[in-house]
Amino acid sequence: MSPVKAMNVLIVGSGAREHALCWAVAQSDRVQSVFVAPGNGGTAMMGGKVRNVLLKATALDDLLGFAVDNDIDLTVVGSEVPLELGIVDIFRAAQKLVVGPTQAAARLESSKVFSKEFMLRHGIPTADYHVFRDAHAASSYIGSPETLFPLVIKASGLCAGKGVFIVSGKEPALMVIRELFEDRIFGDAGNEVVIEEFLQGQEASVFALTDGTRYRLFLPAQDHKRIGDGDTGKNTGGMGAYCPAPIVTPEVMQKVEERIIKPTLKGMAEEGFPYTGFLYVGLMIDGGEPFVVEYNARLGDPETQVVLPLLKSDFIAALQASVDGTLDEVSFEMHRKSAATVVIASGGYPDHYETGKTISLSDDIAEMEDCMVFHAGTACEGGQLVTAGGRVFSVTALGQTLKESIDHAYSIVEKISFEGAYYRTDIGTKGLSI
Repeated sequence: MSPVKAMNVLIVGSGAREHALCWAVAQSDRVQSVFVAPGNGGTAMMGGKVRNVLLKATALDDLLGFAVDNDIDLTVVGSEVPLELGIVDIFRAAQKLVVGPTQAAARLESSKVFSKEFMLRHGIPTADYHVFRDAHAASSYIGSPETLFPLVIKASGLCAGKGVFIVSGKEPALMVIRELFEDRIFGDAGNEVVIEEFLQGQEASVFALTDGTRYRLFLPAQDHKRIGDGDTGKNTGGMGAYCPAPIVTPEVMQKVEERIIKPTLKGMAEEGFPYTGFLYVGLMIDGGEPFVVEYNARLGDPETQVVLPLLKSDFIAALQASVDGTLDEVSFEMHRKSAATVVIASGGYPDHYETGKTISLSDDIAEMEDCMVFHAGTACEGGQLVTAGGRVFSVTALGQTLKESIDHAYSIVEKISFEGAYYRTDIGTKGLSI
């Protein structure tokens, strides 16, 4: 038997999710080199088989040229914008293997109107909704005496996790409509707006890796979207997560598979857009019944930072199988532990914040077991690590129990500092109450 060729892998993106992907891929003996485009300060510091490539995640032709010139065997797309732009289509046309959905299939995330209409066509449980394309029609609906509050208002396009508003009454709802249609706070992403009924329950995240027909499920997680403790304040890209989420019982997971995962993959194939790569299903669970809040066409952030550390099997083998159509032939085993991650953000996030703040990391973090400090908004300048974004770190820790993983994560958070550093203090407490 001839030896398996050592692989060169390209990861596209720059956040903590991509750092986690890089960390998981680099552990495999099958991997020779890992390139991250553009990466961040954390991936720059990994060394060994990992190095950053100074290419933007949206520079699709340049990324393809790099993949060809550097004999890249597999490309993993971490962030959503390259998927919306069609990176998978471009790479496949050049016969380069890539993990992710096509541009057409990625509409499950890039167009909330498409995803809601798709779910309606295929009987997938989700909130009732209305679609609006101008402020007058949306405002008339909000002002109707038959409209019940609270409501959820969503910009249809990609908004980096910030395009969702839960409104409790007419005036705040009308203000959001003005911001979307008139102030255009999200630009063209707000050309179409979805107004949904508000679903009661707890949110959870379920991730699948699929080759279009077969799929494997990661452990379920729960994200914390609001900026403040107790789920208060504005929505963010995510301030922390934990895994597995006890709200997703085996019975709930079976319903998710039968009512959501399977019909989603079957429906996309039937409509001519076979879905491949990572599929994120954002759920609202009420009384053991799951409803789809949203789809993402990639792994979530910060959930990736707790999901991947709990994967016991070789991650690159699963990725390879997802493009080969052999997912049913590979191991997909999980550790029997819990994981928690706490996001450390720049003061002022998700609104205005300053960057370039010098970061202090305690030397003993590297010696601590079962912990990973995934970088998001960091950069190396003049040999010094500095802040370079709103979310700066995703501090992950494992434990035998959820409480142990949470306590471990917060003990590491205390060893990281920079001017204006902010984090929530209640990550995972919902899970502890179940």
